[in-house]
Amino acid sequence: MSDPTAAPDTDLTDALGRLSQGHVLVLGDVMLDRNVMGAVERVSPEAPVPVLRIDHEDVVPGGAGNVVRNLAALGAKVTLVGVRGNDTAGQTLAQSLGGLGGVTVSLVIDPARPTTIKTRYRAGGQQLLRADRESNAPITGDIAKALIAAAYAALDIATVVLISDYAKGVLTDAVLTAVMAAARSKGIPVLVDPKRADFKVYRGARLVTPNRGELRAASGRECSTVELTVEAARAVAAKAGIEGMLVTLSQDGMVLVDGAAAPLAIPAQAREVFDVSGAGDTAIATLAAALAGGASLPVAARLANLAAGLVVAKAGTATVHADEIEAALARATTGGKILGLDAAMERIAAWRRQGLKIGFTNGCFDLLHPGHVALLDFARAACDRLVVGLNADASVRRLKGTSRPVQGEAARATVLSSLAAVDLVAIFAEDTPLRLIEALRPDILVKGADYRREQVVGGDLVEGWGGRVLLAPILDGHSTSGTIGRMGGGGA
Repeated sequence: MSDPTAAPDTDLTDALGRLSQGHVLVLGDVMLDRNVMGAVERVSPEAPVPVLRIDHEDVVPGGAGNVVRNLAALGAKVTLVGVRGNDTAGQTLAQSLGGLGGVTVSLVIDPARPTTIKTRYRAGGQQLLRADRESNAPITGDIAKALIAAAYAALDIATVVLISDYAKGVLTDAVLTAVMAAARSKGIPVLVDPKRADFKVYRGARLVTPNRGELRAASGRECSTVELTVEAARAVAAKAGIEGMLVTLSQDGMVLVDGAAAPLAIPAQAREVFDVSGAGDTAIATLAAALAGGASLPVAARLANLAAGLVVAKAGTATVHADEIEAALARATTGGKILGLDAAMERIAAWRRQGLKIGFTNGCFDLLHPGHVALLDFARAACDRLVVGLNADASVRRLKGTSRPVQGEAARATVLSSLAAVDLVAIFAEDTPLRLIEALRPDILVKGADYRREQVVGGDLVEGWGGRVLLAPILDGHSTSGTIGRMGGGGA
């Protein structure tokens, strides 16, 4: 078994920076994920079942659509080829996917089948029930021909093909055989997320990504240990004519079995598991984007493992952004707290689904001192999760003068993220955090008592949506300017 640390983190960082350089063709079963969320406070008098009081619901692309969402979140260029029904759900699905950056949508309309909808009912962060509306009938005739033609057209620009098989009747033997043969003739690697027990239909694939249960069903072998899993993967690959396998092993991480090379065991990332829905989609999307960008298979597999570890901490069929993976690579120093705007919005949405109150404060936080710590402790005591908006370096120079900041934004963010009171750091480039406040919609906004309430930027917005503005007591004798002055550095 080879050492997963053989690929240094610089290789992972380089691969992360090239995720947008390739073009991924996603072919598969696209569906709509509907999440109905609320609270359970009583049992029905009609039957021994919980009564869900619905608060809100959302609708997002699922199946191959969730793979595309993950690729778009990573910044990859994507073409989606699939089938939808001639119904309202299909129109919603097409519009949602078409609104993703870098995504080209080519969905064949089949009037004879409904668009697949998976409805999940959730309360208290837990899934109570899933209801599916779907047809598993195989596509035939003109629909199959149109699907194959759309895939052929996309192969002209694709650098990787990703087959997302949910066994809904779209990826028939004829479709798979035609598209995979065309990809091989162009030298384009094919990755497959399988759902069938017989992997021979994926013959010629560069990599297949089963989980432990799927490999057990395909091999008829026990896969309780990494060693037994490797033996089963080699046997299935040889029989089915597949080059390699990346097997996901839940809490045991992943193992890459690629031809005659030594197997690569990749440990799971230690983190809280909130929801495993869509984790496989995130893993194969990251794998495909990395390979399309020119990464080696071991490096791509390690990135996929990191991304999967991040997404299971989110609710529902979620996505992972490149800056979240970058933060995960930083490990202990940042604890994954320093996020870009998109990733920050996703994390805050997850906190809200858990019923947590979000607080916000902002500043330059140059040369952290006791006054800063007191402000942050005051703010954290008023909320469940505290977000700190941090002025970027250019913003600090405009506000404080050319001699500031003393520390760059990366250093200031790292110091802030090390504090127990701080749950998330978001850097903003503007002079004020107004745009950040509008996007994050905190419940509590905190500034120092050297401000009057009407002077607090964003205070009217927060109070307008039902939040509160709090003024924290000021510790006399503590300021960054004073500290710099005592050091002989002057500064504003």
